[in-house]
Amino acid sequence: MPVPLYQAKAEFFRTLGHPARIRILELLQDGPRPVRELLAEMDIEPSNLSQQLAVLRRTGLLVSTREGNTVVYELSTPDVADLLRAARRILTEMITDQGTLLAELRGSVGVPVL
Repeated sequence: MPVPLYQAKAEFFRTLGHPARIRILELLQDGPRPVRELLAEMDIEPSNLSQQLAVLRRTGLLVSTREGNTVVYELSTPDVADLLRAARRILTEMITDQGTLLAELRGSVGVPVL
């Protein structure tokens, strides 16, 4: 029996639900990078980075190539970078909305909040 689309989407978002994986994808938005560069940019143990890269590769979000002794990773499609930009826009709006609400609450000093 095929997996329902909503379940496949949930699995996809679970894959994105790890801060290290998001950071890896962010670092690769500007183009391919070797593992050593990713490691230099992240506060993570090499074994943990390797594990997170493997998860992203298995799910098809990343592809890797070998150049001599160096493994280089890149996003499998520009759509991944588009998704990260969309998430940033959504978060920015959410924070802005929260800031507006906070300003309204602060402006109504002495008025009981229901």
